[in-house]
Amino acid sequence: MKTADLIDTNAADLTLVHLPFRRFGAKAHFAGKVQTVKCFEDNTELRAQLETPGEGRVLVVDGGGSTRIAILGDMIAELAIKNGWAGLVLNAAIRDSAEIDQMDIQVFALGTSPVKSAKRGWGVVGEPIGFGGVQFEAGDWIYGDADGVLHSKKKLV
Repeated sequence: MKTADLIDTNAADLTLVHLPFRRFGAKAHFAGKVQTVKCFEDNTELRAQLETPGEGRVLVVDGGGSTRIAILGDMIAELAIKNGWAGLVLNAAIRDSAEIDQMDIQVFALGTSPVKSAKRGWGVVGEPIGFGGVQFEAGDWIYGDADGVLHSKKKLV
């Protein structure tokens, strides 16, 4: 699956998630159903989701665009892999980027920060979120590779 080919044949059903993402991880691409989390500089709910069976879903997280605090590190990325998540799209920053870059996962994030997140339980799961010109709802579909991230209301591949 290539996002370039996907949008060439399904442009009417896809929207580009238009943010200056950096891509991390050894996995070449992902395609999966969306699960949403909204949090700001606190990864409690993000971690809680990744501790559950991913069943090939992609966790899409609105971290408020913060690049001051990382909401994902290598240990939580390991949870995602262990529990069968296909990937992550973060409107936020990560840390442990060199380690994550070697893992069998694909993560899109705005950047990196060495500062770890708060653990106060702030956040909501499963509610509609929006960033990068896209409104995401749990159950939507998302596709990502080296060329970018695409969103659809339905499964295309």
